[in-house]
Amino acid sequence: MLVAAAVCPHPPLLVPQVAGAAAPELDALRAACATAVGSLLAARPDVLAVAGGADAAGSFPGDAAGTLRPWGPDVRVGRGDPVLPLSLTIGRWLLECRPALPVLRFEAVGFDAPPDECAALGGRLAKSAPRVALLVMGDGSARRTEKAPGYVHPDAVPYDAMLAGALASGDVERLLALDPDQASELWAAGRAAFQVLGGAAEGAPPPAAELLYDDAPYDVGYFVARWTW
Repeated sequence: MLVAAAVCPHPPLLVPQVAGAAAPELDALRAACATAVGSLLAARPDVLAVAGGADAAGSFPGDAAGTLRPWGPDVRVGRGDPVLPLSLTIGRWLLECRPALPVLRFEAVGFDAPPDECAALGGRLAKSAPRVALLVMGDGSARRTEKAPGYVHPDAVPYDAMLAGALASGDVERLLALDPDQASELWAAGRAAFQVLGGAAEGAPPPAAELLYDDAPYDVGYFVARWTW
């Protein structure tokens, strides 16, 4: 049963060693992520699942490793050869220094996975243990301004506002209704992961939802939210 969920973004610059001198620019985002992750652990889950988008789907054990070498210094998390995609590597980094972690599992969902597949994965995760916490790694649109990675799209800011509203209110149906084609056009990398959250929370009572962060410091929509039951 799902007892807590959190949403965090996964920019490599979230890691200070990668950001270098620019690290203070994301201090507020890091603090919000720390608060959200703390809420997951405070729920005393038996299993903490981390779900994030990737080029291909895959399941990884709790000690699986990831590296940020493609984005700068070879910051590593986990053990062994790096196999985690970026989203799960950042998720593992957010958990790295936490004591007494529960059982961890990592799930990569394809960026282009259809909504029903994403929701089904969320449902399986929610039923995987008596008390499950879910950390969802996902970004909003990367087409908010002329300087954004995907250049400006007029629908990008309204789309991110819709996502922020859904996360702030615990609106499961709105997440499940996200359109893959629209998300792809807007370079919204978190769509599939957000629909995993929707599937995990589907059928549960409305959560106590709180949006901890909603900004676009590098012209990409970043959200931090926590849901508890």
